[in-house]
Amino acid sequence: MLSINNLHAFYGKSHVLHGVSFDVQPGEIVALLGRNGSGRSTTAKAIMGLVDCQGSISWRNAEIMGKEAYKIAHLGIGYVPENRDIFPKLTVHQNLMLGQKSSGKSSRWSFDDMYSMFPRLLERQHTEAGVLSGGEQQMLTLCRTLMGDPDLIIIDEPTEGLAPKIVELVGQYLQTLKAKGISVLLIEQKLTIAMAISDRALVMGHGSIVFQGTPDSLRADAYIRKEWLEV
Repeated sequence: MLSINNLHAFYGKSHVLHGVSFDVQPGEIVALLGRNGSGRSTTAKAIMGLVDCQGSISWRNAEIMGKEAYKIAHLGIGYVPENRDIFPKLTVHQNLMLGQKSSGKSSRWSFDDMYSMFPRLLERQHTEAGVLSGGEQQMLTLCRTLMGDPDLIIIDEPTEGLAPKIVELVGQYLQTLKAKGISVLLIEQKLTIAMAISDRALVMGHGSIVFQGTPDSLRADAYIRKEWLEV
């Protein structure tokens, strides 16, 4: 589905990614793990056409490197950035409306689906998004992306700064996506949620993939966890 081969990414003269290669299969949750500064967020931005890069990024056997971000989104890739990027002066419902694409095809998701998944958003649907709590804004960002009916969602640190109960909700949300056949590339620091819901785990260090395998194999590899994950 998504195939990345020998990816290099740059911020000006700074060489951030060094030959990153991995893939994401249909209906699969892949966790991309690593410490801050390891290159995880840059990988997401490279896939979405937001940084200068070299190599190959293939989506459904077609090269997408070099395309504009909005064109990549319309191909069926959703992106939930770490900073959430809600529209603060618009209501919850208006933010969800902006997530819809006018491609003419019917979506797998409706407003009712979003409000059923996160009842708190139903309660706040007429509230300006800027006054929502951090957890509510994260729910809104996830649902707004889903309203675009992507086949793959790239989610950058969805549980950052959230209360444990909200983290649990986010985990349930991601498993709901998988049940609907949607692929997820989950960028996370919290090993607990990533290891609990992912099919495969990738570990990044210094802009390269230093481990690929199942969550169980990562649990068994004390060296990788100590060297690249534990603080």
